[in-house]
Amino acid sequence: MFNMALTLKEKSKTIEKFRTHEKDTGSGEVQIALLTQQINELTEHLKKNLKDNHSRRGLLGMVAQRKKLLDYFREESPKRYNALIKKLGLKR
Repeated sequence: MFNMALTLKEKSKTIEKFRTHEKDTGSGEVQIALLTQQINELTEHLKKNLKDNHSRRGLLGMVAQRKKLLDYFREESPKRYNALIKKLGLKR
């Protein structure tokens, strides 16, 4: 069975990599990075399980949420936005 949620270890590693200060767990960078990681895992799952439409709907919601965060981030801080896009390897 596929585990959709990120493990605590994976999540901690991502937070550590993208945080802006020592106690940062919810900044825009961290949220976008976590969503990107979940999206990538779910995409791999859907490649193997083509008929899993419930997960596909969840994936679309995550992609929409990430897009909203990225759009906001682009308006507020273009320099940090560009650095984040490059670091995550997103095409935008």
